[in-house]
Amino acid sequence: MTLVVVGHSWTLLPGSATNDHLYDFLYAWHMPAFVLVTGYLSRSWSYSRERLWKLVRTVAVPYVLFETALALFRIYVGGERLEDLWRDPHWPMWYLSAVFFWRLATPVLRSLGEWALPVSVGVSILAGLYAGDTLDFARILGLLPFYVMGLLATPERFERLRTPWAPIAAVFSLVGIWLLTGPGFRWFSTEWLYYRSRYEEMDVSDGQAFLTRASLLILGTLGAWAFLALVPRGQGWFTRMGAATLVVYLFHGFFIKGASYAGFGGFADAHPVLGFLLTTLGSVGLALLLASPPVVRVLRHAVDPLGFGERQVKDALEVVDAEQRADDLAERIEEHIAEQVGERSSVGG
Repeated sequence: MTLVVVGHSWTLLPGSATNDHLYDFLYAWHMPAFVLVTGYLSRSWSYSRERLWKLVRTVAVPYVLFETALALFRIYVGGERLEDLWRDPHWPMWYLSAVFFWRLATPVLRSLGEWALPVSVGVSILAGLYAGDTLDFARILGLLPFYVMGLLATPERFERLRTPWAPIAAVFSLVGIWLLTGPGFRWFSTEWLYYRSRYEEMDVSDGQAFLTRASLLILGTLGAWAFLALVPRGQGWFTRMGAATLVVYLFHGFFIKGASYAGFGGFADAHPVLGFLLTTLGSVGLALLLASPPVVRVLRHAVDPLGFGERQVKDALEVVDAEQRADDLAERIEEHIAEQVGERSSVGG
């Protein structure tokens, strides 16, 4: 999640060979890794009433609310002009649309077993011919293989990344990706890394488009697994912050857009090295701040307003139930005391 914030913040930097290289290197593998983890965490998803309601409550509702909020922010604060609100997700709301449809497709994909991966690769490669902007289906289908990899992953398969040779292979893989995304080996534009444009918009033949998409799928796979092989297993003070991923994702765009509207891009252009350092460190700090427990306690209600309402109603009902039980207990005690007094009166008489 932190890398998502870093990547988005780098859009504030001026275009240069170094900045463009860093951006393309990161996007070649970090979104594939992010999607793979999403798939892994969705393995148990099913068409139960509880799961469907949670999908609506925690994905569809935040999409509608934050798509609206970010659009209003961009229009009235940034002076931007947006079209097709909700139908064509605006940065960075597309991922909620993707998660919604990926999870709906999860039981079907799991029913395919090991065939799900080659099928998803075929869908991804062919998607560039037909998929459009509606709900960002081009990205949903283009990145589908990484989601399926997560669905098919198991703890045992992840354990293979802990062998002594895995980190060494991971370093070589990332070095190779760094070289292949550099100016010397350039064969694709940055737009290819978004998996969102039709091939006809990229001004290449279908054959070349198929080859480019397939190559990027391989590159993203190597980078995603390399990253996961290098992630430490130990618990740290930041470990629990992973539960606040949605809070960070939905709110960080306001800060980055706000910095853009405040003219930070001009500062970064005038001070390239300092601008890069401040942008990178600031984005890491922003991710940690938004994921910190005090901030999450405040913002989580906005991320899941229906869940917050449900909890409030449940708490209120529990209070009413407790009061009712207390009243019933008090009534039984009074009845017991009355019975005891009556018995003593009868004995005394």
